[in-house]
Amino acid sequence: MTNLHLALAAIVRRPRAGLWWRVSALAVAAFVCLPIGALALIAFQGSAGLWPHMIAHVLPAALRDTLVLLVGVGLLATLIGTTTAWLVTAYAFPGRRFLEWGLLLPLAVPTYIVAYAYLDILHPVAAVQDTIRHLLGYGSPREFRLPDIRSMWGCILLLSLVLYPYVYLTTRAMFMTQAANVVEVSRTLGHRRSGVFLRVAVPLARPAIAVGLSLALMETLSDIGASEFLGVKTLTVSVYTAWVSRSDMPGAAQISLAMLTLVVALVLMERHARRNQRYAAAAQRPRAMTPLRLSGHRAAAAFAACLLPILLGFAAPASYLCVEAYRRYRFAGLSPKLWGEILNTVTVSSLATLIVLLCGLVVAYAARTCPGRLTAFAARASTLGYAVPGTIVALGLLMPIGALDRLLASGAEQILGRSVGLALLGSGAALIMAYSVRFMAISTGGIEAGFSRISPSLDHVARMLGQTSAGVFRRVHLPLSKPALVSAGLLIFVDCMKELPATLLLRPLNFETLATHLYGEAARGTYEEASIAALFILLIGILPVALLARVGRASA
Repeated sequence: MTNLHLALAAIVRRPRAGLWWRVSALAVAAFVCLPIGALALIAFQGSAGLWPHMIAHVLPAALRDTLVLLVGVGLLATLIGTTTAWLVTAYAFPGRRFLEWGLLLPLAVPTYIVAYAYLDILHPVAAVQDTIRHLLGYGSPREFRLPDIRSMWGCILLLSLVLYPYVYLTTRAMFMTQAANVVEVSRTLGHRRSGVFLRVAVPLARPAIAVGLSLALMETLSDIGASEFLGVKTLTVSVYTAWVSRSDMPGAAQISLAMLTLVVALVLMERHARRNQRYAAAAQRPRAMTPLRLSGHRAAAAFAACLLPILLGFAAPASYLCVEAYRRYRFAGLSPKLWGEILNTVTVSSLATLIVLLCGLVVAYAARTCPGRLTAFAARASTLGYAVPGTIVALGLLMPIGALDRLLASGAEQILGRSVGLALLGSGAALIMAYSVRFMAISTGGIEAGFSRISPSLDHVARMLGQTSAGVFRRVHLPLSKPALVSAGLLIFVDCMKELPATLLLRPLNFETLATHLYGEAARGTYEEASIAALFILLIGILPVALLARVGRASA
């Protein structure tokens, strides 16, 4: 059969393949929207007079604090992530290889651990402030003390130091794929490296920056531990207050839907701003950009600029945990239950990561090969779960999962003659479903950013050579999008490992993870008892970070 006949056969098969991708993408989107639909049903039940009180006393301040927090974290995280990504990509200096993966280390630290650690580290009578007062010649906290970190600026700073790797990760992957000839042409036109960064690199990397920034902002919006601990009353804190303190789940669902509307508006505004822009690489493999070697004070300045976020976002809280964990180990040793908690954490997080990556691939590839309103809607809908706090996702899933469990139990009793109990809730499947809803945005957004760098001409050539839609996906897109897949997998795994509210609500009986162990000790006021579990969360999170850096260098 000639190539012409193969091409005609591929065109004939295209509608069926396109239909399969569309249906699969819509199925993933429907699954992500399932808890949101359940929340809408709960919200319509009425809120027992909550809204007059909320509008008068809660929502104005909560909305103001939320917007200020989002703007502050967005600006600072983008500045840190984009700048450090350019420095380790465009320049060569001593220590650069360590910084490439070291800048990802703050991802392994949960925000609530960072908040607690810094409140203790920067306490007015702790060692840091005592040392500063001694150097300045002051004798007591009444004479001199640092500004209280339990404030809006403190929350913005700490969240940015933990969340900037979202921007760094996606932006650096884009910088690594930018062709050297683009940089060289801009240099011949008279631009210095700083001008290339502002006029060429950043505009070309805007899709990746937007994806990383949206992930950081949605993580900020859904955070409750650090925000509440630092005294910032966001909309998410208002949701928890309405549900826990007032026992008003319909009111909490209504506030959650309002938060969701805010996130959707932000995402649509950003996409509308770049609706007419297109980004694609050449069909041939481009020559990679050669880093400019730095020496002397310039190399020292670049190293210090990249090292500072690592010290503040990872080294300081990790050192604090090491000290507390060592004290606890010397006092009582390691609990035998800890190894089971580690196994549970790694197993559930790995399974959820695999499922989320597969679903994200389906959605992103459907949007690329079958562009249209349906696939665009599926891609946007699949990211909505990340904007909803884990507790709300879990509560939204309880209704449909409970109904499905009852249906399965009834069917098993009729067919097998015995009940299987709560198959989904009792096996941990419900927990994996909650993780999938929460973190589908990471998979879809990261893979879309990777696909955006693959020229459409490669798709056309592969189809002309007789490849089906699945063949193009397997032979072209999967190999070329490996850095995006690994990046997304890292983020999903680490976030699943740190996820607390959904794990508490949907875990099976007698099933503990490192995060739930940490929460249980903190709830009893014995946080030092959980320092070993918190340290293990950091250690497990470091391993995929090192793997990501290795794969990224090989792909570059």
